Formats: sequence, structure tokens, C-alpha cells
Amino acid sequence: MRAIPLRLSSEDRRLVEQVRSKGLHHAREVNRAHILAALDRDTPQALIMDMLGVDRTAIWRTRSAYLADGVQAALFDAPRSGRPHRYDTDAQVWVTALACSAPPAGAKRWTVLRLEQAAGAELGLQGLSRETIRRLLKKTGSNPGGA
Repeated sequence: MRAIPLRLSSEDRRLVEQVRSKGLHHAREVNRAHILAALDRDTPQALIMDMLGVDRTAIWRTRSAYLADGVQAALFDAPRSGRPHRYDTDAQVWVTALACSAPPAGAKRWTVLRLEQAAGAELGLQGLSRETIRRLLKKTGSNPGGA
């Protein structure tokens, strides 16, 4: 069965070239843009597979997504569902501010265990674990105790 020829509109071609030329996109998106550009130029599928190192199914899926739903569906992943964050940015700000504040009396510095105990005393943050606190602080990139 012969594949349906793919022709990009000028607007779609402009978007594909933009994704291919700028380094602000995921590797999957850039590969899909390369696939669409190659299909638009009637490049044989075997050559696309060799040049880009992709499988035949990646080419098929990219082509069918473009033909069915357009260039946005072909290039970019649809948003995925997932479990929402348990703690909002207010909790992140509270933990960061506490870690940057003066340590409790009798302590030289805040530890993750002390932060966990302080969070347990705070209303609404009783379930905040040490690992969650560690990850929240790691995201901030701050190191108040470091040099």
C-alpha cells in the first residue's frame, strides 16, 4: 500500500523550520519536524529512517497525526494527565523561607529533620515528609549553609 503524499502548507512549513532551527524544543519534537520536512520533500522512508535513526512507526505516526489533526498534533505531545501536586507554591515558599531563617534555639543550622518537625507543627503541612522537603529545597537551588 502506497503512503499518501504529504504536502505542508506555507504556514506549517514555517513552523516546522522554526522547530528545526531553534534549540528550545524537545528532541522528539525536533525529530518530528525533521520527519515532516523530509516527507514534504518526498524523501524515501528508508532514507529518513537511516538519516534520523527513527523507526518506521515514528514516521507513520507523525504522518498520520499531521494528516488527521494538523501540524500542532504532529509536532507536539498532547498534555498528559497525572496526579496534581500535593503542595502548592505557598508550601514551597514557606519551606524555603523557613530554611533560610535563623535555626531554632540550641541548633547551629536547619536540618531536614528539623524542617520536617516544623512543617508538622504548621497547619496544612502535617504530611510533609523529609524527602518532599529535600526535593522542594533542591528545586530552589539555594544553599544557605554552603560557601
